[in-house]
Amino acid sequence: MENEHSSCCSTGRAAVGGDGPTDDTSVTFSSRLRRTPVEETPDTSGMVYIPEGSFLMGTNDREGFPADGEGPVHPVQMSGFYMDRYAVTNDEFARFVRATGYATEAERFGWSFVFHLFVSPATAALVTKTPAGTPWWLVVDGAYWAHPEGPDSNLDGRGDHPVVHVSWNDAMAYCRWSGKRLPTEAEWEYAARGGLQQKRYPWGDELKPGGEHRCNIWQGKFPIKDHASDGYSGTAPVDSYKPNGYGLYNMAGNVWEWCGDWFHPAAYANSEKANPQGPGQGTERVMRGGSYLCHSSYCNRYRVAARNKNTPDSSSGNIGFRCVVSATP
Repeated sequence: MENEHSSCCSTGRAAVGGDGPTDDTSVTFSSRLRRTPVEETPDTSGMVYIPEGSFLMGTNDREGFPADGEGPVHPVQMSGFYMDRYAVTNDEFARFVRATGYATEAERFGWSFVFHLFVSPATAALVTKTPAGTPWWLVVDGAYWAHPEGPDSNLDGRGDHPVVHVSWNDAMAYCRWSGKRLPTEAEWEYAARGGLQQKRYPWGDELKPGGEHRCNIWQGKFPIKDHASDGYSGTAPVDSYKPNGYGLYNMAGNVWEWCGDWFHPAAYANSEKANPQGPGQGTERVMRGGSYLCHSSYCNRYRVAARNKNTPDSSSGNIGFRCVVSATP
């Protein structure tokens, strides 16, 4: 398996260049974030408590991508924390926007990436840009979280689907408003494993135990045809499939989930032994979990140890997030 396929189911703004945000660029993200209202006491009622413990982080799996820094396998000690049972939904993000008036970076840039099979013919006719090497991603003007396939699309019937077209910066703004935060990469993997050690998926080593689909990934020939034999083409409701051992849903497939860490392929070589926070600086942030576009022939990154990355201002139709809260201040 070649690592050259690493960008098949994710891409970033730098891939197409172009102009910056269409609004006042002097209003920086940090200043917008400071103005976002903050919940003093986060609501943990929809969250799962992940107990303290230790686990073996990373993998030496032959199906892995060594260039992504999936290894070496190393022991990590974790404190307890709370994690959202589900990825943040469209309905939840809508409440945040109504409460704060927040405009996502996709709205400020005026466009976001949409997978080619999901746009209408009318929208496709207006597309003039695609990233080099991944023509299945279209630069769609007017695509953002409330219009995920472009201006002629909406969220009807998708209130319980994960919100998409949110950048790392947007996710951070939501976290600030809710009094929560993004998980560290170590927290994400520890929680995704559900108490299992060194298994390939959140439920074990077999992708479809007993022939049962356990996640929303590409079924068919990528990027031409998705047979949707797992029940969904595109995003699925956040409570789809069975939860893992900790009661968390869709820790594999559906949408990529932002983590708080900067990405570096050699991060594990210098990782702290307890509650690692990742590198102190970087240019891209970690994403975990894979998405509905992942396929074994290309982006085999729905494995629990798989890693991905993107710039903090990037957004697309398959990137979302979930939040955590520390168990102690």
